[in-house]
Amino acid sequence: MKLQLTIPALFIAAVMVSSCVSSKKYKDLQASYDKLDSNTREMRGKYLLTERNFAVANGRITSLEEQLNSERANAKQLQDALSKCLNSSSQGNVNISKLVDEINASNKYIQQLVNAKNKSDSLNMVLTNNLTRSLSQQEMKDVDVKVLKGVVYISLADNMLYKSGSYEVNDQAGQTLSKIAKIIKDYSNYDVLIEGNTDNVPISQKNIRNNWDLSALRASSVVQVLQNNYQVDPKRLTAGGRGEYNPIADNSTPSGKAQNRRTQIIITPKLDQFMDLINKAPEKDAQK
Repeated sequence: MKLQLTIPALFIAAVMVSSCVSSKKYKDLQASYDKLDSNTREMRGKYLLTERNFAVANGRITSLEEQLNSERANAKQLQDALSKCLNSSSQGNVNISKLVDEINASNKYIQQLVNAKNKSDSLNMVLTNNLTRSLSQQEMKDVDVKVLKGVVYISLADNMLYKSGSYEVNDQAGQTLSKIAKIIKDYSNYDVLIEGNTDNVPISQKNIRNNWDLSALRASSVVQVLQNNYQVDPKRLTAGGRGEYNPIADNSTPSGKAQNRRTQIIITPKLDQFMDLINKAPEKDAQK
C-alpha cells in the first residue's frame, strides 16, 4: 500500500520540476528578446539621425558648388565692368579702386572653394588607392570601393562577412576588416556609417523578426568588431540597417539577390569643415 502511494507522488513532483524549468527558460528567452528588441529600436533611431545628417551633408556640398559657380560669374561681371571703365571716358565717375578690390576678394574666395574641393577629392582618392592596394585579389572579389559625390563607399559581400541568415561576423572576415580599420584610423577627420542591406527573401529565425532586424544587427556586429578588435573610436561610428529597401540589383535573379545582400562602410568628411568655408564668403559691402 505504501508503494502504491509513493509512485504517484513521485510522478507529480517530476511534472512540477519539469514545468518550473520550462517556465524559467521561457522567461530567460523573453528577457533576451526584449533586450534585443530595445537595442534594435535604438539602432534604428541612430540610423535615421545619420540619414538626416547625410542628406544635410549632400545639400551643403551642392550649396558649396553653387556658390563657386555664382562667384565665378560675379567675378566675370566685375571684370567686364572694369574693362568698360578703362575703355570709356564717359564712365570716369566709377570708383575703379573699389571695383578692383571686389574682384580680388571674389577671386580669393573662389580659390578657397576650389582648394577645399580639390583637397577633399584628393584625400578621397588617396584613401581609395591605399585601401585597394592593401587588399588581395581574392578580397577584391568580395569588396567594391567607389567614390560618389565626395563620399567613399566600401561594399562588402555578405557571404564574406556572415553565415547565411546570421548576423555574427565570421573569423575569415577579420583580415579584410583589419585593413579597412587601419584606413579608417589613418583618416581621423572622417565619420563612418556602417549600413546593412538584405535581399527581399523573408528571414525566419527566432528573435529576428524581419530583414530590418537582420540588416541592423549585421551593421551593429561590424561596428563592434571595428571598435573591440581594431580600436576604431566608437564616437566616429554609426550602425544602421536598410533591410531590403535599398537594392542595387534585381531581386528576381540569384545574382541580383547576392548583390543586394551587402554591408556598406560609408566614409564621409565631417560637415563642420564645409560649413567653415561657406561662412567665410567675402563681404559685399565694399561699395557702400
